[in-house]
Amino acid sequence: MTETIPALTLRAISAVGVEVPMSYALGTSRGRIARAPLLLIDVETAEGITGRAYLWSYFPRAMVAIASILKEIEERTRGERVVPAELWGRLAERFALIGVQGVVRMAMAGFDVACWDALATAAGQPLVRLLGGEPRRIPAYNSCGLGLMPTDALADEAEKLLERGFRAIKLRLGYPTLAEDLAAVHAVKRHIPDGVALMVDYNQALSVDEALVRGRVLDRENLAWLEEPIRHDDYAGAALIARELSVPVQIGENFSLLAGMQTAFNAKACDLVMPDLERIGGVTGWQQAAAFAAKRKIKMSSHLYSEVSAHLMAVTPTAHYLEYVDWADKVVREPLKIVDGEAVIPDRPGTGIVWDKAAVEKYRV
Repeated sequence: MTETIPALTLRAISAVGVEVPMSYALGTSRGRIARAPLLLIDVETAEGITGRAYLWSYFPRAMVAIASILKEIEERTRGERVVPAELWGRLAERFALIGVQGVVRMAMAGFDVACWDALATAAGQPLVRLLGGEPRRIPAYNSCGLGLMPTDALADEAEKLLERGFRAIKLRLGYPTLAEDLAAVHAVKRHIPDGVALMVDYNQALSVDEALVRGRVLDRENLAWLEEPIRHDDYAGAALIARELSVPVQIGENFSLLAGMQTAFNAKACDLVMPDLERIGGVTGWQQAAAFAAKRKIKMSSHLYSEVSAHLMAVTPTAHYLEYVDWADKVVREPLKIVDGEAVIPDRPGTGIVWDKAAVEKYRV
């Protein structure tokens, strides 16, 4: 790190749940999502600095459970110095018997991100600079839409997702038949220029055998990657698919902490990785994952949390693509900017996240 870490003392944690309408409803093999349930977290310090983070909570009721764990974290850390790695270790000990998984891990990760934001804000520096990097543009792909839908609607949406100069977009697959998957791919490809990268994501929809059948056909489509074709923790099956197919296999959003990523790597379960900021363990966990990916020389992308992930991608040695979603745009004062298909890391203190209080009240659960 290039900047001096300021001394801060934890005082309180607060959390507010919101549900914001999504720009594009997202149809996946696991269901349709039209509103984003986000838990907004504030970590307050005795020095008057507030660190902020949010969690994509999947279900509105999950926010209640996560907020409850955050209250336990508040009680365990009040009065402590803000040293994220030390706090993570202490909390991991506290929650060892219940397990640092699920809502416990989510709460810990959100707390970790907010702590890092507080430290960078107190230092008067963007988070990326506190981590040893510099604000810069990060290649991004637009992941806001292209869910399961009729092909004519897909074509129209694909063109819209290329606005702001995106040169990469992601399509969700997992239709009942291979023919329908292929029709969706062709509908999108007909409406995007040559040179635009197309990723496809099955959201764990297929069996290993079906993934091989569909994957061999998709091998001919010049796709950037094939994401999570099968159950996320079937690393043996994923390794077989990665060996048999030419299209790069992408997994990682479900890696639980560094241990999950190491297990997948050791099984040779993928060609690319894309850890999720929450599941990998916040900023602290991401740094560990990035170092491991660099050691194994595997390209690493992000999953969700575009605002914070942009800072982290800038200090990831094998950085590949930032996954861009605009779900938090409606509740922050200054949304992440995209210029010519690249995320522009803001040169302002912390992660750049400050809540729009009126919008928070409007969408508050």
